[in-house]
Amino acid sequence: MIKKISLMISLILLALLVIFVCAGVGLGSWQNPLALDDTLLALRLPRVFNALLVGLSLSVAGAALQALFENPLADPGLIGTSGGAALGVVLVLSLGFIGIGVPLAAFSGSLIVCIFVLVAHRLFGGGKAGLLIIGFIISSFCSAVVGLVLFLSDDFILRSAMTWLAGSLAQSGFVSPWYAASSMLLGLIILIPMGRHLDILLLGEETAVSMGIKVYPIRALAVAGAALLTGAAVSLSGMIGFVGMMIPNLMAVIFRGSRTKIMLLSAYAGALFLLITDTASRSVAYPVDLPVGIVIALIGAPFFVWLFAMSLKRSGV
Repeated sequence: MIKKISLMISLILLALLVIFVCAGVGLGSWQNPLALDDTLLALRLPRVFNALLVGLSLSVAGAALQALFENPLADPGLIGTSGGAALGVVLVLSLGFIGIGVPLAAFSGSLIVCIFVLVAHRLFGGGKAGLLIIGFIISSFCSAVVGLVLFLSDDFILRSAMTWLAGSLAQSGFVSPWYAASSMLLGLIILIPMGRHLDILLLGEETAVSMGIKVYPIRALAVAGAALLTGAAVSLSGMIGFVGMMIPNLMAVIFRGSRTKIMLLSAYAGALFLLITDTASRSVAYPVDLPVGIVIALIGAPFFVWLFAMSLKRSGV
């Protein structure tokens, strides 16, 4: 019975993907989208492609970070890794570099913040609340530095970063999607085969060591993979929160299974979710193109409160 339900949900998700890819390409005109060659190639298809890439990356990164931190609330946006990536991008742009330097800077910023949060969380503890407090502090610091750089800059590119930072797919960001896709592919190659090790990490460090797992190399690889995915996503779309928290948790509840299975399902569902949300956000305030990051924050905040309350209830707090 459970397998039939899972298969039915999978077919529904596949149908939705096809529908919303078509909607994402054709939305905005009553004409046949296939007749709009310039608009189709220059705007519609890149936006759909970016939405799929970003949703996939944030969801897989979130699934990996939740295992890494042994915390279902972990998310690239909530623990500051997205903020670190955005800071890296803005600093590079302020120096006048556009191109391959952008995803490298995003990866570096995300990696540094992720390592710092991991070390700080291990040293100071504090459980789920401690992780969120550390992430909030780091994210706030990164946002303050980004705001300072933007405020002091007269550069048109940096000024245009304000919309991008709100989490917008209206423009392709400051990097070629193919550069970002290359980083994402490398991140997936690192993380997907690590599913078994991440499952064991969820049981705790002592259990992992007793089972012969080399904890620190595994954590280092997981951090690198999550940073590659987060940095590439931020370089394309700016800061979009909650996707990496919501989607893996929903997949774990609906389908269950190993971390590899959760990451693969999250990749698909996250790509679909962001595409649907972005398509809807273009219509809800038409003709204003509402940044998808704002819409997802309105959905994600109540979900976070519910998940946090459930986590406290399970822990007996």
